[in-house]
Amino acid sequence: MENQNLNILDEVNKGATMGMDAIHYVYDKVSDSDFKNVLDTEYNKYKDISRRVNELYSQYSDKDPHETNAMTKAMTWYGIQMKTMTDDTTSKLSELLMQGTNMGIIEGRRLLNQNEDADHDVKNILNDFVVMQEDSVETLKKYL
Repeated sequence: MENQNLNILDEVNKGATMGMDAIHYVYDKVSDSDFKNVLDTEYNKYKDISRRVNELYSQYSDKDPHETNAMTKAMTWYGIQMKTMTDDTTSKLSELLMQGTNMGIIEGRRLLNQNEDADHDVKNILNDFVVMQEDSVETLKKYL
């Protein structure tokens, strides 16, 4: 059970750090001030999820939660740079962020469905993370 809870917390933290990284990588390309405000809000939501994971993680381990590794960060950065080389419009940036967010939703829903006996607090963070990402997709759709 503890490994299950640690795995969920690690996956949520990796998803949150990847979300923060992606927002950081596109931020300088954004010219629309409303979209920048949306990204600031989304970034803070990811940061809050990561903070909650870190607070709960110590109940299960004396280590720190996993984050995205350097290779994943580099690949994310590179992918964003390549996909925005000829098109860095708000619509394109929103699309890229939505694609990553949708991958997070799929993984989060899978974790929820396959770990029904996880601890209540762990499931709450996971559910909040998935719902936050689903809300994020709805917000990002407005900028397509």
